Amino acid sequence: MDWPAGGGELPPELATGLGYLLARAGGQAIRELNRGLQPLGMRTRHHTVLLVAADSGGRSQRELGEVLGIDPSAVVALVDDLERDGLVRREPHPDDRRTRLVVATEAGRARLAQTLALARSVDEDLLSELTPAERDTVLRLLRRIAP
Repeated sequence: MDWPAGGGELPPELATGLGYLLARAGGQAIRELNRGLQPLGMRTRHHTVLLVAADSGGRSQRELGEVLGIDPSAVVALVDDLERDGLVRREPHPDDRRTRLVVATEAGRARLAQTLALARSVDEDLLSELTPAERDTVLRLLRRIAP
């Protein structure tokens, strides 16, 4: 991980700025995963929506947005993309006829196996400079900051 691009020194306010450093690390992870997902016609947000839909047995679009911190209008577009590709389907909610659940299809579960492998590879590359104990610490602390 060579920061900053171009080899210049960061101003101290950025070199110690939590928001800046988290954004840089997150941006790098997202860019790398998007590169891996591109041949599958997906982006990182598609992967996360598919993952939550598959993991939960189905969630409403509102719940997907809440769990993932994504604007509801963006969730609709992401689900539309995944549904068009046959990776999810919208099913009636058993307790609320006004709500539809987003459920992963078999094709979606198969695709998820591919995208999970890509995501693990990106994580491995991003954390490659850290020891296993440091990796555990970073993940534990991030879960406390962003539960």
